[in-house]
Amino acid sequence: MYKPKSSLESPRFCGIRTFMRLPYVNETVEADFAIVGVPFDTGQSFRTGARLGPSHIRDFSSLLRPYNGVQDIDIYEYCSGIDYGDIDVIPGNIHRTYENIELGLEPLFNADITPVILGGDHSITLGSLRAAAKKHGPLSLILFDSHTDTSEALYGEQYTHGTPFKRALEEGLISPENSVFIGMRGSMVTPNDLDDARELGFKIITMREVRELGTDEVVRQIYERVGNHKAFLSFDIDFYDPVYAPGTGTPEVGGATTVQGIEFIQKLKDINFVGFDLVEVLPAYDSGQLTAIAASNTIYEMITLIALNKRRRVQEEKEVASLESSK
Repeated sequence: MYKPKSSLESPRFCGIRTFMRLPYVNETVEADFAIVGVPFDTGQSFRTGARLGPSHIRDFSSLLRPYNGVQDIDIYEYCSGIDYGDIDVIPGNIHRTYENIELGLEPLFNADITPVILGGDHSITLGSLRAAAKKHGPLSLILFDSHTDTSEALYGEQYTHGTPFKRALEEGLISPENSVFIGMRGSMVTPNDLDDARELGFKIITMREVRELGTDEVVRQIYERVGNHKAFLSFDIDFYDPVYAPGTGTPEVGGATTVQGIEFIQKLKDINFVGFDLVEVLPAYDSGQLTAIAASNTIYEMITLIALNKRRRVQEEKEVASLESSK
């Protein structure tokens, strides 16, 4: 069982920086999830620097503790996790980086280890979806973001942080009729930006609609859309208002609070997730580690979902065994 070092035995400022002080294991072992860094930001179109996001998130995550009080679970009582380290990216070469992401994640998916990926800019999600779909087929995509990232191209380039889900759709990696994008807001290039994404088949719930509908209704619509399909959750840190997460490449006003974002993830515990990522953390603009705090706690809730799913499976297996023994 892989779990973090105890802060009662070793101070949090000791040791190399892994997520939650998990053991660094760069091979497939018997584990339920693996933290994977992808420090790539060549796909960014405005501020750069998200290549330093994984280390920034890991640095603050040492403060996280194993017991999730809201979900009433000690994560590592049920769940084994490792920090897999970083994928070796190729700065300036997005296609070779995609190849490395696929090769790096493929052993994890094949071993049924759920990757929790730290970006890096949002272009990296295309590589992750390629690896995930190779094992699981077309996935439901749940996206928390201020932008749809379904542009045809930016500056004539088809592979950027603004285009990954248009490419993923074209490659058959995601099922648009079972996917939902939440949090879109801000100024747009054309009046058709959101409608273009809807025409591709995606369900769009803008940030204004989130406020009007409320968290529970949005969550209900997510479940209705995703159903029993295997899903990938992608979380752009700019889903949060820049008051809560200033360190990002393309901030937009009017975003979610950290309370709202974490509540959304906590309520998705019955969805069949096969992978997660959190992207676009840019340390150079992060005042007081606010973005690192938001990012690491959001990832913590993703890991909690994995633990809850494992606990549910263990309980179901015990119930089946009890029924069989009573026959």
